[in-house]
Amino acid sequence: MTGSEPPGARTDRALSEFFSEAQEIVEWLSRDLLLLDQCQKRGEQDPDLLNNVFRAVHTLKGLSGLFGVGRMTSLSHNLENVLDDLRLGRMALSAEVLDLLFDSVELYNRMLGDLKAGVDAEGSEVEDLLVRLDRAAAKKPTGQNVTLGEYELDAGLLAVLTEYEEHRLRTNVNGGCNLFRLCAHFELSVIDTDLEALKLAAKPFGEIITFLPSSTGSTEDAIDLDILLASHRPFAEVAKALSSDKVQVIEVPRKFVGRPTVLPAPPPAAGAPGTLPVGAELSAPFGEIDSAPSFPSSAPPGPPTALEHVSAPTTIRSVSQTVRVDIRKLDRLMNIVGELSIFGNAFARVGERIRAAGLLKELGPELHRMNRGFDRQLSDLQEGILEVRMVPLGQVFDKLARIVRQISREEAKEIRFVVSGSDTEVDKLIVEELSDPLMHLIRNAIDHGIEHSAERQAAGKPAVGTIALNAYQKGSHVVLEVEDDGRGIDEEELLRTAIDRGFITVESGRELSRRDLLGLVFLPGLSTKRTADELSGRGVGMDVVKTNISRLGGVIDVQSEVGIGTKLTITLPITLAIISALVVEVADRTFALALSTVQEALPLRADQLRTIEGREVISLRGATLPLCRLGQLFGWEEQAGPRTEYIVVAGMAGRRVGFVVDRLIGQQDIVIKALGRSLSAIRGLAGATDLGADGLALVLDVPSLVEEVLALELRTSEIGARP
Repeated sequence: MTGSEPPGARTDRALSEFFSEAQEIVEWLSRDLLLLDQCQKRGEQDPDLLNNVFRAVHTLKGLSGLFGVGRMTSLSHNLENVLDDLRLGRMALSAEVLDLLFDSVELYNRMLGDLKAGVDAEGSEVEDLLVRLDRAAAKKPTGQNVTLGEYELDAGLLAVLTEYEEHRLRTNVNGGCNLFRLCAHFELSVIDTDLEALKLAAKPFGEIITFLPSSTGSTEDAIDLDILLASHRPFAEVAKALSSDKVQVIEVPRKFVGRPTVLPAPPPAAGAPGTLPVGAELSAPFGEIDSAPSFPSSAPPGPPTALEHVSAPTTIRSVSQTVRVDIRKLDRLMNIVGELSIFGNAFARVGERIRAAGLLKELGPELHRMNRGFDRQLSDLQEGILEVRMVPLGQVFDKLARIVRQISREEAKEIRFVVSGSDTEVDKLIVEELSDPLMHLIRNAIDHGIEHSAERQAAGKPAVGTIALNAYQKGSHVVLEVEDDGRGIDEEELLRTAIDRGFITVESGRELSRRDLLGLVFLPGLSTKRTADELSGRGVGMDVVKTNISRLGGVIDVQSEVGIGTKLTITLPITLAIISALVVEVADRTFALALSTVQEALPLRADQLRTIEGREVISLRGATLPLCRLGQLFGWEEQAGPRTEYIVVAGMAGRRVGFVVDRLIGQQDIVIKALGRSLSAIRGLAGATDLGADGLALVLDVPSLVEEVLALELRTSEIGARP
């Protein structure tokens, strides 16, 4: 045995790496395009963003070429040509060109999906886009020949500038920017951090055109750099912000204006190394250029927008500090944590038995201390693994922003998409399952909610509609809100439609609370839209959204005001991998409920019970609480005769039910395992878990059970209302 992998395994691993890296590049590409779209709408330019997009496509071209993905390589090559024309000013970044760029990203995503599924991408679709890219490149206007004569530029400098740097120089000069020379002296041991700090400090003031090594001042341990900065800011502001014992700022003069202004460096501390002397060295290679370029727009950069959470300086760094981990490896680690939890619980029980029996009095307390230390370390391990599984919701939000842009253009509606909380993190598996439900809610908001501009203005609203997507953490849950300022839900029409289609009776409709009435939108096949189209209106979707959210252990709630808008709130657990649970016993069977859904547990007294329309309820602190006997719900025989029972009050998002159980076993951390085909079809079960000495337990899907019980209450009230 050589221990080497078979060729097939190496190929599979290499392809897996390709998919992972390519998908990451496409995600960064998508985010930067969204930011470019915002800049274009504001009439601004951001050369750094455009360069990021160009580099991403260039990298994708090389990666796909390495793995022989020919169509992706061809697409990237043609797209790279268009982007090169854009960044060199040979083509304007119009809405039409942006559409082309977004279509390219969508095609990248489809190609990756097809490759993962082992399906060859549609050649015609790729060819059509290649033709559009060629057509766009052919229509590019001739670039404006901006003169650099206003500045005393050294011919030697122009000779070493790249084509892109010279373009940025001309663009900034044409924009009327001031030019500054930053003479920097950095020790080689810290040049990466010092140079990055200088770049970040200079970014708010304008654009760095080039970095050139100085012919003087460099040693074996240090290097001098001449940096050309273009800015609309006056010399005093730039010098105050950027001057230090390592950096001196010189204003590059225009012709016939006078000599450059030099701000002397602050005096160095005693023995401080690396101070750049003022004087002769300043007339070195850059001394004769006396000018440099500026920011491409005619005004200083504006304040950051809501989408500007991804910046150029952090892109490469954040990617380089990312380690890709197969989710299956994390699942195995989680299983190990689960096994350790079982041993920890057994360890604790042994300690309790030793102390209760009065044995080994000296050893008992020590065993207790060891057990507490074990619990702390296990908890730290569990939290650490959970953190690795967490990913930001921004991965989904970016895709939704593209959807809003695309559909709003198709529907001829003006829509502003506002995102907040995109850095909120949840389990990767939950993020993957959230994409489709959120996409449907956004489509519904565009189609059913947001009106056309003329209708909005007639109603006294702004012409541009707003869809807001917000996420935040609340305890052990994450809350997502999808809100629009559209026409809202017509409750009377909704009720009338539900009655006409036989979902409820007229009598029960009168008894519905406002919350339950709005909840009718989640009934299957119910739509108040009069005509169906490709986007919505067939009554299919909202029930699926609710089912998918319930499958993730979450709930969805709706609020709406006619003429004002609609708000949908989704509440989800942060992770499904390992949870704290309350373990109970019902009809000699063991169950676990997620502790995050449990509000309290208390003994059930016979004098508390009341019956309303055949359903058991109790009064708890002035509120009526419906009860659910789990044994009856699942069709199991309950113990006969008098016995002590308990109520576990559980629910989410303001909806709660009292579950009647026979015994409270205690709290325990559990790892949820998937059910087999036969059990997974049973509504109300989320999975199973191993409790060690206590055997196996079924994990209850509390949100689903709460919905089932409350729906049963509604059906019971309907039957009672019939003559």
